[in-house]
Amino acid sequence: MPSDLTIPLESVYAFALVLIRVAGVLVFIPIPGVTASPAAARIVLSLAFTFALSSRWPVIDPTIVTTGVFLVWIVSEAAFGIAAGVLVGLIAEAIVMGAQILGLQAGYGYASTIDPNTQADSGILLVMAQLFAGMLFFALGLDRQLVLIFARSLEAHPPGSWLAARPAAEELIRIGSSVFSTGLRLALPVAGMLLLVDLALALVGRINAQVQMISVAFPVKMALALFILAWTLAAFPRVYEQHANGALELLARIMIR
Repeated sequence: MPSDLTIPLESVYAFALVLIRVAGVLVFIPIPGVTASPAAARIVLSLAFTFALSSRWPVIDPTIVTTGVFLVWIVSEAAFGIAAGVLVGLIAEAIVMGAQILGLQAGYGYASTIDPNTQADSGILLVMAQLFAGMLFFALGLDRQLVLIFARSLEAHPPGSWLAARPAAEELIRIGSSVFSTGLRLALPVAGMLLLVDLALALVGRINAQVQMISVAFPVKMALALFILAWTLAAFPRVYEQHANGALELLARIMIR
């Protein structure tokens, strides 16, 4: 005899709330090309993450759920996911900030290419930094840590129970400010050398005014910046990991404790 497939209402509520929480993070997570991918692919990715967390779905009593209560839960979950997504997105912004500082100083800001994430014209170093940060995010296993934090957050803060607090907002602002300091740490060796090159070229131009220093400065600065950047590139993963660990520790404090 034919049987009807029935889905418990509490499972539908749990699935919807976890999906909203996960989707808020995936908006900002530094996956290369995710923003330019088709909407269907992003929806499938959100559904896959949601089903992967099915063992941690909360148990919701459908008798206490009304339209108003469910809307409040949706807003709470969306705020929770977006706050976590912004924090995760700030991890990649440190390398992007360093590339932004170097781009104009080294002369690479005058050339642009198509950014695969936004499909807009961006500096070459900026695009390379975004792709490099996205690859480091997965190479260092930060995606697995993020999924683990999310799984534990469903137990510590069931859907609808999280409220934004002032200490969490202050910590989020502090991590945002560390993006500038980390980006400066990454760009400082190259920027310092370029400053010395500018001083040397200015001195040569002062001694011999007939030398066209503009035609000499561009190739010298671009080649020197590329050489020093390649020489210091090995330190980027370590600095990136330190910054990412601090951001994920803060995320764990907000989402678990």
